[in-house]
Amino acid sequence: MNALVRPSELKKQHLIDPEICIRCGTCEATCPVGAVSHDDVNYVVDADKCEYCMDCIAPCPTGSIDNWRIVKVAYSLADQLGWAELPRQEDFGEAAAAAVEAIEGEVGALLERAHSGTGGKPVAPVTASKPTVNIFTRTRPATATVQGNYRITAQNGSSDVRHIVLSFGETLFPVLEGQSIGIVPPGMRADGRPHDVRLYSVASARDGEKRNANNLSLTVKRSEGGVASNYICDLKIGEKVQVTGPFGATFLMPNDPSTNIIMICTGTGSAPFRAFTERRRRAAPGAPGKMIMFFGARAPEELPYFGPLQKVPESLLEKHLVYSRLPGRPKEYVQDRIRSRAGRLADLLGSEQTHIFICGLKGMEAGVDEALADVCRGYSLDWSRLKPQMRATGRYHVETY
Repeated sequence: MNALVRPSELKKQHLIDPEICIRCGTCEATCPVGAVSHDDVNYVVDADKCEYCMDCIAPCPTGSIDNWRIVKVAYSLADQLGWAELPRQEDFGEAAAAAVEAIEGEVGALLERAHSGTGGKPVAPVTASKPTVNIFTRTRPATATVQGNYRITAQNGSSDVRHIVLSFGETLFPVLEGQSIGIVPPGMRADGRPHDVRLYSVASARDGEKRNANNLSLTVKRSEGGVASNYICDLKIGEKVQVTGPFGATFLMPNDPSTNIIMICTGTGSAPFRAFTERRRRAAPGAPGKMIMFFGARAPEELPYFGPLQKVPESLLEKHLVYSRLPGRPKEYVQDRIRSRAGRLADLLGSEQTHIFICGLKGMEAGVDEALADVCRGYSLDWSRLKPQMRATGRYHVETY
């Protein structure tokens, strides 16, 4: 039957990969025509509304929005809302092969323009473990029990950041370093709808905050007026929490111990890198690969895990703690420290064993990108070519919020 499909009957359809999507809502917020929507499980694209403007491509932190199928009949919203994974591309036979090729070429041209300056579509590290995603949803969440709630910024500081430990008991909830989970705050919004799920990066290694205890940890900053953050920061030991996920399939730690990992973060963006560091400490403490962290905050009392970080040996983690509001000292940001360590970084950037991970507030990527470009210019490297190469091979990763 497929061989009878006429080329003129085929068209392209923009879809979101539910296995990779972390449900951050960026695509829905950036779509100018309202083509993107969601339910408690999936984000989806309305084929009747999508105009292929590509505004949603670059802001997506995972690349889940960057998926297409050639179709005769568009997948409905109901179809997409029920997916756990993307369907395979249908084979329409030789009669439609030229049309499929032409449409794919058109999509490729659109994507090339959309990816201009962004470094390309995110790809998981080659040696990363296969992640498990989307086991638990809002309609079928996992129930976790609070095992710990510790303030990890100074008591006299203005930033209240908490280390939260959640136990899943007998419920299997597998996560990898770099993945996120969703927290479902109880209660309703003013409009009578349930509160939105909020995502938090896992701050513990894959075998748990405590080894083989089937638990995990989060790094959560209390935000004024923040429903989810205040709910989580106020949790008491023994209380129950509704959890969705896990989410994320590209921002993952490579398993190869010879991998060099450059981690650049601000604030609670340190969470996945705490997980990375702990994983290597447990699994490959003598690894030949280097781990370097550039960690920015306003002052030491506002830097999460400041105390514990002092105890991590330099042989495991080379630490650059950077402060922008120290009395009597000029402001310094992570991009400034990157430039001051240009020679060290240039050596690593020239290696195919090096991965870069960036996590923190939106806007930090631009400054870091410029700094890496400056490093490369001083050492006969071309960042405009190197960055897309690294991203295409799963060695450049960004997650901002």
